[in-house]
Amino acid sequence: MNPTRRDVLRAGAGLAAAGSLAGCLDAVGLGAEETDADGYAMFFALHDWAEQVGGDEMHFANPVSTGKMGHGWSPNADITPEVASTGMFIYLDTPDFEWARRVANNLERDHDDVVVVDLLDGMDQYLLSATDDGHDHEGEDDHAEENHDDNGSEETHESEAEHDGEDEQRDEFHDPHIWIDPVAVQEMVDRLAEEFATVDPDNADTYEQNAVAYNDKIQGVHEEFGRVVDTAELDVAILAGHDSYSYVEQRYGFDLKTPTGISPDARASRDDIINLIETIEENEIDTILYDPFESSSPGDDFPQIVDSILEESSAEHAEPLTPVSGTTDQWEENGWGWIEQMEQVNMDSLDAALNPS
Repeated sequence: MNPTRRDVLRAGAGLAAAGSLAGCLDAVGLGAEETDADGYAMFFALHDWAEQVGGDEMHFANPVSTGKMGHGWSPNADITPEVASTGMFIYLDTPDFEWARRVANNLERDHDDVVVVDLLDGMDQYLLSATDDGHDHEGEDDHAEENHDDNGSEETHESEAEHDGEDEQRDEFHDPHIWIDPVAVQEMVDRLAEEFATVDPDNADTYEQNAVAYNDKIQGVHEEFGRVVDTAELDVAILAGHDSYSYVEQRYGFDLKTPTGISPDARASRDDIINLIETIEENEIDTILYDPFESSSPGDDFPQIVDSILEESSAEHAEPLTPVSGTTDQWEENGWGWIEQMEQVNMDSLDAALNPS
């Protein structure tokens, strides 16, 4: 009888324990719900990358249901045994995803046959400070220094903190939305190919080829962001949602004003909204952006804050800017992943916001 892909992963986990992988698990917990997936990826973006690199050889489950935003989401209590029934767990080791940290810790403590992959490991050079995102959400107009060059913005991000590679540094200093940055994403995709090859060396070439092909598309997203910003009339836009795009702002050199900080649970005050309206009037902005995963009332097209801004300012239009941490029924039906959300949704929306009609 030929071994299943899960058998291969579990066998490879023994080798990974002595190698570069982050950690592993022991036995499937009692009552765990079995899945046909070879592993779990923490939310939509990571899941899509894993599927692209895994191709026909590995398949991953995404615990976050369609219509939900992965950032700010929490699972049921039985998530650990469900993950433990597979061979791999892909996550970001950050306090903004505390549930995933708990799962990873439980797996590493209680089991030895599930490979745990932290995609933030080795990425400190890219991480932005959560307290140095270029925005003062109490009304001041300070903006972080641009991190943009004339040749497609190839330089990396550096937070003011001196990261030493220790996980504890992330608790205090970093903005979690690194999955938005096309340059950083390419490194994480390469990392997935390496991890997959470690546990399944027979298909190492396939994973490497898949990663190269996928990164070519991500590079196209990177170049398109640069083109949109470099040719724009404005260098400031409004995002009526939480601050999920600092990595893109810093890399390509524009300012995206938001009413709140990086937490998706933060609520805007009246003063926050007034500040956005003042920016709209000062820059003659006619299109504002909104997060399509932010909650809205039944029957409403937009979140309430968007309606308020449109009613009280000269802006006339609103377009979605997805943080690519989830998907919708329509996007899923279209087969849209990270690339397509960036190309089919975000580029047109950002272009409209930076170029008043």
